[in-house]
Order: sequence, then structure tokens, then C-alpha cells
Amino acid sequence: MRFSVRHQTIYRYSAPVRLAAHALRLNPRPDAGVLVSRVLAIEPEPIFRGETIDRFGNLVTRVDFAGLSEIFRIDSRFEVDVAPAPAPLGEPPPALPWGSDTRDPNAAFLNGDDADGAVRAFARKLAVESEGDALPFLDRLNETLYRDIRHDIRPEGAARPPEETLALGHGACRDVTVLFLAACRSLGIPARFVSGYQAHADTPDGRRHLHAWPEAFVPGLGWRAYDPTHGVEVSDGHVALCAAPNQVATMPVEGGFFGEGVTCNYPPSCLLPLATGRDV
Repeated sequence: MRFSVRHQTIYRYSAPVRLAAHALRLNPRPDAGVLVSRVLAIEPEPIFRGETIDRFGNLVTRVDFAGLSEIFRIDSRFEVDVAPAPAPLGEPPPALPWGSDTRDPNAAFLNGDDADGAVRAFARKLAVESEGDALPFLDRLNETLYRDIRHDIRPEGAARPPEETLALGHGACRDVTVLFLAACRSLGIPARFVSGYQAHADTPDGRRHLHAWPEAFVPGLGWRAYDPTHGVEVSDGHVALCAAPNQVATMPVEGGFFGEGVTCNYPPSCLLPLATGRDV
């Protein structure tokens, strides 16, 4: 699947401001696929621009500015070829639950403290129904969240606590993702938050939005990606921008501005990723 993406973000200020240094996470992850082309246009022109790979393997563009501006515009365009995920191979993983080890290279993705009693009970029930088998558990968790958690569009705000989403029975993709992570981690399965795009978006408002989904690490098989918002395993219909232990570390634009009494007009409609996918 070839993705053609244009993602525009526009901040407008009530008076000229001095922009702080920013981190932009709008590049496909190096392991997301084969990059065909990429352009990242920024207004005003940065005085410094550099790219780094962060500790979670994400490509981050760092920029700094001089002078004053009444607008901050970011226009990201890229094309990337994404291949279907390989079928699981290797020895069956041990039965759930798994123990935790701070020396584990995936320990950063294994904080079980984000699951309260209700979430733990929910995860244990699914694990018992899956006879302690990790892959059937992940499939069942994905299907259950798709069936039982109604999908909302919520343009603003951080992901809700997982127990709140479980109790409400509805949430945005980021809320469902955080609930999936908490359920996995409560059983010792490392899991991470992924931000990116989905080619065949099916949203109640018919518009394109940044999407979120979880990945779980299974020994011998590596990271396995699921989309509980749509009830599918992630394959070539998704392209990842960023993966991290939590939503905060995947924010597409991170930074601020200096200006006393200045307000920023940043309606949700400014953030319109236009992602299309086609088979190649």
C-alpha cells in the first residue's frame, strides 16, 4: 500500500510572538515502510533545523526560531510504501500472566500501575477465556474493545484514564488505545502507544484525523499491532509516525511561544491530515 499524506497544522496568534524551540513528530517511523518522498515546510523559516532518532526509534525534527511572527504553519507531505505485516512465526510464548523484569529492554513499556482493579479484572477474564495464550488474548482484547467501546470523535484533550473509558463504554481512538495498553501491561505484556494514519478511515464525521492504536510485544514474535477502534490487526492500511510508552511522547507538535497576553487561535479544523492509500 502506498500512502500519500498531507498534514497541515496552523497556529494564528492575536499579536506577534516569539516561538520557542519545537519538536515535530510528523515523519514516518524508520520501520514504517519504504519512504518514497518527504517534504516538511515550516513558516516562519527556522534558524535551526535538525533531525534525530529518539530513544524509542522515532524520527524527530527539532527546530528553533528568531524574531517575531503572527503565524506558525507546518505543512508535512510524504509518500511511503507499507508492506503487510508478516505472519507470526516462532515458538509459542509462555502462558499469561508474565512476570516483570526491570532489566528487560522493553521495561519502559511495562508499567502495570496504569491499570486499576476493574481493568485488571477485565484483562484477567479475557486471559482465562484465552486459556492463558498470549496471541488469542490479544485477538480477544482487540475484538472485545471494538465490540463494547463505542467510537467517539473528541478533537481535544489527552487520553482518558483506562478505567474511565471502560466504565463509560465509549471513547476516542486514543482512549481505547490506552485501555488496551493497560490491560496488556496488567498481565506483564509490554505495550506501546502508536500515532499515525489509517488509509481507510471510517469516522462518524467523515473527516480525516490522526489515528492512534496499540502495539504489544510478544517474545519470539516482536511487536504486534492492533486497531481496537476498527477491530482489525494492523497491516499495510496503517502508517506509524511515532511509538512511545504513552500518548504524551507521541504528540505531533511539541513546543510553545512567548507573548504576554497573546492568545492562540488553534481550532481543531487546523489539524487536517489528508491520508490516502492505494495498492502498488
